[in-house]
Amino acid sequence: MLELHNVSKRYKQGKWALQKVSMTLRPGITGLLGPNGAGKSTLMRMLATISRPTAGTITWDGDSISKRADAFRAQMGYLPQDVGVYPQLNAVEFLQYAGALKGLGGPKLKKRILELLELLNLHEVRQRPLGSFSGGMRQRIGIAQALLNDPRLLILDEPTVGLDPEERVRFRSLLTDLSGERIVLLSTHIVSDIEATADQIAILSKGSLLMKTDPSEALRTVQGKVWSLLIPEHKLQEARAAWTINGTIRRMEGLELRIISESPPDVLASPLTPSLEDAYLYARMCGGGE
Repeated sequence: MLELHNVSKRYKQGKWALQKVSMTLRPGITGLLGPNGAGKSTLMRMLATISRPTAGTITWDGDSISKRADAFRAQMGYLPQDVGVYPQLNAVEFLQYAGALKGLGGPKLKKRILELLELLNLHEVRQRPLGSFSGGMRQRIGIAQALLNDPRLLILDEPTVGLDPEERVRFRSLLTDLSGERIVLLSTHIVSDIEATADQIAILSKGSLLMKTDPSEALRTVQGKVWSLLIPEHKLQEARAAWTINGTIRRMEGLELRIISESPPDVLASPLTPSLEDAYLYARMCGGGE
């Protein structure tokens, strides 16, 4: 169990990146949602022991991760937002190097590397230098290094950036297979990635935790608050100023808006079945994140 108690982070210039974030993470996938600048990467870096909280504590199975950092890291895998690789190394060499940094080696590591390369569809290109890899292939190598030590806690910061649609679907399936008794924290701004995989969602905005719940409960918060309204195309800017809009569809008669509102935005508005993205935008709207 991973617990955060009033975790805050302030940088030297005085800006608070996180303020009093408290939550408990248990086995399964928790999706961390938020816009750019919400504090997601700051939180991930603290969980990965790269930086420390200004205030508050983070505990793993009851022990502070700052006091038992080495033991905690041995059970943790981390994929940062920007994966750094050595372009002259091939995939096997890079993963052997990453494994050595984690204290791994020998036949077990070699077997684990080949298993992960097969799992992530990189086995055929294992001897190619990483400098020739596409962005999506480099991302998969980053995921492989995070899984080398078969971690109990897997921290993934924007893992689907650079993946094409087919790779994204494959990665979602992989995440579901990996969860089980493992705690997976998946940070992203892509709501569909969360919708497809997460057991729990946590929403950050401006450094504060707006909501932590399961997806079905999040959907209940926005039930009866999502509307469809057809407007003339020239009234779009006026509509954007008046309502929270989660999408537009061009019709022969004008623009069909998907509007999030406590009450019907117009007498001609009709109710819609909410999506998780609607719930995310509603939480930000209520929490002052818009």
